Amino acid sequence: MIKKILLGLVTIIAIILVVAAFKSPDFRVERSLTIAAPPEALFGWFNSPKKFDEFNPWLKLDPTAKTEYTGPEAGVDAVATWAGKATGKGKATIIESTPNELIRLRMDWIEPLEGVSTVDYSFKPEGDKTTVTWSMYGKSNFMGRLMSIFMDCDSMCGPQFEKGLADLDTLVTSTPAK
Repeated sequence: MIKKILLGLVTIIAIILVVAAFKSPDFRVERSLTIAAPPEALFGWFNSPKKFDEFNPWLKLDPTAKTEYTGPEAGVDAVATWAGKATGKGKATIIESTPNELIRLRMDWIEPLEGVSTVDYSFKPEGDKTTVTWSMYGKSNFMGRLMSIFMDCDSMCGPQFEKGLADLDTLVTSTPAK
């Protein structure tokens, strides 16, 4: 009886490992929101790590997380590092900044799992509004693919992107233009 249980357990583990091995390493999470503001009113909120933290949904989940900023205040080479119980540890570096069009970051995840991904914030004007798209993409290592069998990146990150964009919308539309 114990042999059958152990054999069943080993079989289940083997199946999970095989599924993870053949799972696509590519992942992408993307959310968009149209905000009643021009791109130039939105761009600065993403181009500065400090300003971004005013609506960063992960900091709201972990208000005790410690954040440090290095490099320039905004634009290429501006860096935010964080460490918290709920947020883990990581580093976000702006690697591309095209005014009012695109900001690209390299995300280095340190804990709880190591990995690298890319985050894009793009701005598409639509009359007197702008569609802001927040996307994260990259390649998962084997551990990431294994974890994705049990936890879906889109369902974990997508709602946070939505909250962040909604909070930005509130900030921008309730703050007088400077």
